[in-house]
Amino acid sequence: MKKKTLALFLALALVLGGVIGGTMAWLTDETPGIVNTFTDSDIEITLTETGAENNANSYKMVPGYTISKDPKVTVETGSEKCYLFVKLEESANFNSFLTYEIADGWTSLDGVDNVYYRIVDTADMGTAYSVLKNDQVVVQGTVTKEMMNELKNGTASEPTLTVTAYASQFNKTATESFDVNTAWTNISSGT
Repeated sequence: MKKKTLALFLALALVLGGVIGGTMAWLTDETPGIVNTFTDSDIEITLTETGAENNANSYKMVPGYTISKDPKVTVETGSEKCYLFVKLEESANFNSFLTYEIADGWTSLDGVDNVYYRIVDTADMGTAYSVLKNDQVVVQGTVTKEMMNELKNGTASEPTLTVTAYASQFNKTATESFDVNTAWTNISSGT
């Protein structure tokens, strides 16, 4: 009988345990999920010049005269902090006919001819930066009629100045930035 009583007592304990355990409420809580969306980033730049949209970038040279030239580079709003570069490529005879100065705020890139840079921070996005000082080039006063005739007859090439703009991200990581030469190498190597 002790075995039957013990078995009955254990069965009753199991039933009561299931009933009590099933009806007990535990305190719990849950937060709403936070969705983390990772969007793209980019650097967008524009290079504009008055008349460029109409292919009107051909200018008559008069010795000693100033020619209005206003190439401007803009890092578009929404871009990342960056190094902004301009490269000025002169024809072989450019300096015989014309001269210019680079606009204020640009720094010559050490070891690379005719490449200049500036750092553009987020607060400066949308600013149009002039490339040439006073937005002009000057025809050398030493240009002669003979030099002009060589251009007219096609025995000499017309001087050209090509302006190209580039940009490279400033930050390498969250705590480290690229140095300017590495940023230029990133551009010129296409990485």
